[in-house]
Parts: sequence; C-alpha cells; structure tokens
Amino acid sequence: MRRKLAAGNWKMNGLTDSLDELRSLARAHPDPAVDILVCPPATLIAQAAQVCAGLPVAIGGQDCHTERTGAHTGDLSAEMLKDSGACAVILGHSERREDHGETSDMVRAKARAAHAAGLMAVICLGESLAQRDAANTLDIIAAQMSLSIPDTSTAENLVIAYEPIWAIGTGKLPDAAQIGEVHDFIRTRLERRFGPGAGRGMRILYGGSVKPNNADQVFRVPNVDGALVGGASLRAEDFSPIIKALSQTG
Repeated sequence: MRRKLAAGNWKMNGLTDSLDELRSLARAHPDPAVDILVCPPATLIAQAAQVCAGLPVAIGGQDCHTERTGAHTGDLSAEMLKDSGACAVILGHSERREDHGETSDMVRAKARAAHAAGLMAVICLGESLAQRDAANTLDIIAAQMSLSIPDTSTAENLVIAYEPIWAIGTGKLPDAAQIGEVHDFIRTRLERRFGPGAGRGMRILYGGSVKPNNADQVFRVPNVDGALVGGASLRAEDFSPIIKALSQTG
C-alpha cells in the first residue's frame, strides 16, 4: 500500500518569518495520515529542518548539482542538502528545464547524485500545451521517463510528479480522464521497467494548479498518490485543506 504524499514547492518564495507557516502546518496535522514534504528555498532549508525536527513535516530541496564537490559557484550538491537537513529534492521541474536548459540526461545525473546522498528524488515530468494539442503527451512522458529516471531508483527513493506545463500556475486543470490516462501510463511503464513490486510501490503525484477547491477531485483519480503543490503550499491555511482532502481518499 503506497502511503500518500503531499509535497509543497515554495519555489523562489519565503523569508525567515515564513517558517511560522511550517509550525502552523504541523499544528494542523499533528498525526497526519499522509506524508508531508515542504521544499523551501535553499536559504531556509537548515532552519526549516530545525523547526520541523520531531514534527510530521519533512524538508526537501528544489534542485541539486550532479557532482559532490567542485568549482561550481552558486550550486549545491545533494550532500549539502542532506547535511542541511533535507531528506528529498525536486528535480527536473519544468521551470528548471525551461529557464535553465536542463535536459533529461542532466535530471538523471542529478537523481543519481541524490540517491547516492541518501535523498529521495521527486522527478517532474510534463508536456506543453502545444504537445498536448498535438496529441503527443504520452510520447513526451515516455521519453522523459526513459531519460530522466536512473536505474538506482527504488520505491523508497523515487517519486514521480506529473505536472502538465500548461496547468502550472494558470488555474487550468486537466479533467479526470486526462490525469488518469497519464498516471496509468506512468504506472505501467514503472512496473515494466522496475518490476511489478517496485513499480507498484513508486508514488506518482499530480501537480499543476492544485487548490483546496479541486484537490478532492484530483485525489479520486486512480494512481494519483498525492500532489506537488506550488503557490497553495506557501500558507498553511491553503495547504492544510489539500492535505486533509488527500488523507480522506483511499
């Protein structure tokens, strides 16, 4: 039985006083029926990990380098994230792929580095609106999966996040059939590559304009094991109803 996961991506948002939101989130869910992960900006990871020590909220990073050390000014290694108190890292988000030119090969190398450091890799996949309109969604997802997911992946160290690019931050939400088609496709390919046991154990999140008012319908789609939430994760009062909706679905 896969344990549900509510993951929050704060992106380039948050200052020290934002840590109060983590305390509020923990108070709202003292014994959650789902896993809760929050990925703040790198400047807050160590403080966030200290705030959440002993609380049911785990902390992750938003990116890592492929190498452990070296002359890479401004970059952070997976070991550095781990040392700061992170237990996971988001990789291959569309904003990294588009804004920083990250390829799926780079994502795979980063995921290997994350696994070597003992971090769970949350690997993002997703198609553009043009690709969706051209009926190329599953081909895009298949290619991203083949190239982005390393062979070091297990049910414990890999989470897949399906985030259609056209739905991120736009308020647009795919219908249940569209979400279900992609999540079922991802599940089938995971089982085919890693075997039925591991493939069935790997969690698949949906991301892209998940809000308190639509979370319930998203979580009722088969093979949706949770959500990767952007803007709605910045405030406990917005993220909490999403977590509650997730905990109430099978």
